[in-house]
Amino acid sequence: MTESGRHERATGSPYAPHSPQTTAEMLEAIGAESEADLFDVPSAVRFDGDLGIDSRSERELRAELASTFERNDDLTEFLGRGHHAHYVPSMVEDLSRRSEFLTSYTQYQPEITQGFLQALFEYQSLVVELTGLPIANCSMYDAATALGEAARLAGRVRQASGTRILVPEILPENKRAVLENYVDGTELSVATYPMADGNVDVDALSDAADGETAMIYAENPTVHGAIEERLEGVGAVADEVEALFCLGTDVVALGLLEEPAGVGADVVVGEADALGLPTAYGMGLGLFATREAFLRQVPGRLVGAGEDAAGKRAYTLTLQTREQHIRKERATSNICTNQAWVALRTAMHLAWLGPDGLVDLASECVREASSLAARLDDLRGIKAPVSDRHHFREFLARTDQPASAVAADLESEGFAVHVVGDHLLQVCVTDVNAGESEALVDAFAEAL
Repeated sequence: MTESGRHERATGSPYAPHSPQTTAEMLEAIGAESEADLFDVPSAVRFDGDLGIDSRSERELRAELASTFERNDDLTEFLGRGHHAHYVPSMVEDLSRRSEFLTSYTQYQPEITQGFLQALFEYQSLVVELTGLPIANCSMYDAATALGEAARLAGRVRQASGTRILVPEILPENKRAVLENYVDGTELSVATYPMADGNVDVDALSDAADGETAMIYAENPTVHGAIEERLEGVGAVADEVEALFCLGTDVVALGLLEEPAGVGADVVVGEADALGLPTAYGMGLGLFATREAFLRQVPGRLVGAGEDAAGKRAYTLTLQTREQHIRKERATSNICTNQAWVALRTAMHLAWLGPDGLVDLASECVREASSLAARLDDLRGIKAPVSDRHHFREFLARTDQPASAVAADLESEGFAVHVVGDHLLQVCVTDVNAGESEALVDAFAEAL
């Protein structure tokens, strides 16, 4: 670099260091006339006009946005199916927004990121305690991608020799699509097994599973909120055909329901963002835990604890098996980032609750669902819940009238529920919306 080039680099912006002169020199060196020549943007999608957005002051912009947001429907949501809202304490909001957490990316330099690494280690420790499995990574994108990674793990390990992934027939289409995408290009395939009255039909599962099965996936609670009562039977079927047993759950449910390790689960996946994060309908936090035998097959990042040169406890990223760090053919996953900040918030929320608080919150999820279902079932023209099971947060309700019409009437009264069939609605109640349950029942009575 010339002296003038060094001077330009030193005095320019570190984010846009090239002056017009150095840019011209680089273009000349590669034989291009302009920077536009470096991009092949089809004319059909190329934008050459004016955006037509007038400049505004900050005050004017705030006023216009406030006016726009006021047009949104003010609905009380009784929605679930993987996106669950719980009260997030202000402590989580305040501490997680500290600059050392909020601006931190990947903790590649442990000597300057011990605080965040310790927080992620604590998150992993909490997941280990809740699942009973000894290994947990420090986050996945969400439950769907965690399931995809579990399937690929099953395809790699020697303990499973098959190529078929069995999932419940009620698995949501979006989660099934992510799973299909993850196994595309491998020898793995996806098939379904039946459910019976909201739980796994273990006999039908046994008939479907054979030596070609690599992994059996079940959920507790299910997507419809039913608490699965036959998990040990599912694990036994998986053992019979030498397949892995993967259990899907969430971090609040783990505070009350059977410990996954105790029912034979080899891998646990699910949503952890039910704590620490308001309902985002997109951004999430996937948990992933497994047995020690599969330690070197775990996708994503692991934070390990050891000692530094002075003999003090220290933390660092360890056993990094993603393709950015090792040879591509030996990588377990191409996951390129993680949800460290969301994991931090979940760990904070869990610590704030404590063991007793988590059990209390999970118990409330059962009580509120049971109470609301019973009140709806007392109404003429609706049966709730559809399945004769205990439920966690949510349940199905069958309506005599078309479900879409009932949902539309409820929306006009300020309530949102899921339409999952011609005559099926799904209702989810948590500590956030439980105070509106009575009003929801009244709205149902009017709609029916």
